[in-house]
Amino acid sequence: MNKYHQLICALVLTMVVSSCASTQKPEAETEVSKVTEDSLLDKVQYQTFQYFWEGAEPTSGLARERIHMDNIYPSNDRNVVTSGGSGFGVMAILVGIERGFVSRQEAVSRYEKILNFLETADRFHGVYPHWWYGDTGKVKPFSKKDDGGDLVETAFLMQGLLAVREYFKDGNEGEKEIARRIDTIWKEVEWDWHTKGGENVLYWHWSPNVGWEMNFPVGGYNECLIMYVLAASSPTHGVKPEVYHQGWAKNGKIESNQVYYGQDLVLNHYEHDEAKVGPLFWAHYSYLGLNPKGLKDQYGEFWKLNQSHAKVHYEYSLENPEGYEGYGKENWGLTSSYSLRGYAGHRPGRDLGVISPTAALSSFPYTPTESMQMLSWLYAPERDSLVGKYGPYDAFSRSSNWYLPRYLAIDQGPIPVMIENYRSGLLWDLFMSAPEVQAGLKKLGFSYE
Repeated sequence: MNKYHQLICALVLTMVVSSCASTQKPEAETEVSKVTEDSLLDKVQYQTFQYFWEGAEPTSGLARERIHMDNIYPSNDRNVVTSGGSGFGVMAILVGIERGFVSRQEAVSRYEKILNFLETADRFHGVYPHWWYGDTGKVKPFSKKDDGGDLVETAFLMQGLLAVREYFKDGNEGEKEIARRIDTIWKEVEWDWHTKGGENVLYWHWSPNVGWEMNFPVGGYNECLIMYVLAASSPTHGVKPEVYHQGWAKNGKIESNQVYYGQDLVLNHYEHDEAKVGPLFWAHYSYLGLNPKGLKDQYGEFWKLNQSHAKVHYEYSLENPEGYEGYGKENWGLTSSYSLRGYAGHRPGRDLGVISPTAALSSFPYTPTESMQMLSWLYAPERDSLVGKYGPYDAFSRSSNWYLPRYLAIDQGPIPVMIENYRSGLLWDLFMSAPEVQAGLKKLGFSYE
């Protein structure tokens, strides 16, 4: 019996057991609830994993930037693959191995294909672009001047690859070769190049055509913490601690003493904005591998930071200050996603009435009860228009009666990975076990309990 049939059987068992629950003792009701929850978690992990497995671009094996089930694509970009989303995807494949969705050898073959692509695709000082054409390995410009190295997306990719390296490093000869090839790619990334000649900050983009004209120094809290951690961790092109403390932490200005919806915010999300918190992907992307539990530096505690972030979004949806239809304990979570106005950065203070399922589902480690409420609501039979082949669709609005059967890699990827971190800590354990990461965190003054 394959994993798909096991999932179906588990869901049937859930319905049968649930029908008898009213005659059982409270302890048995708890058992029923556990079976139901585990089955739902299995199902959403399986479906979102398939975005990166069955839905992968066939030549490169990498994650397509988007998959539209209605077959309506901007600029016919079905073959465009994403570096950051693929970093999430290679972690999702590890989940697939552990959950029995694919065999270890099938995964090895897929990783070999991915590495064949990454070793020959366009990169700049070891840094990968945001997008490639999956069939050629050539850059697809993200924007007019963003046609070269993207250090943030590369950091998301390296986070995933380092977890894969740690998973296979003590395996058979073929698996050890995967780990060796990843190690080479990792060491070729020139993080220090992105200090633009030695400034104490990391710049997001560099182009062989326009140089540093994008002019985007990354500082202050957002989704990019993992970039600074990996830049400090690199054994070949590392940056000095001042790059983190002056560039990212802005000499301590990153700290916050604000309270919002009863939650200590820990760090400033916006320096020049009335909004108190950012979209929820900020609590996910850097923490697919970087374990926030017990993680502290001189500026704050990262578990409290992320848990507060998720709880603010939940409490905001309960209050629903804009009066959007459907917001509540089973329908919450704002993040950057599709919307009625194209791609938009949804958050308290910039709310278009659009719920993005990845926001709540990828927050399982922080808000397990609240996230399960959302998951159960989504998978009720009457909500079948919100869930498809690769899990929940990217976004919807009940107020506007709007949804599209479309997916984005960067939104689907965190779901199976963060749920697995909630269930077993798998990706956290792998990434944090990398010796370079441990050294990099120590170098920056982090403590980890």
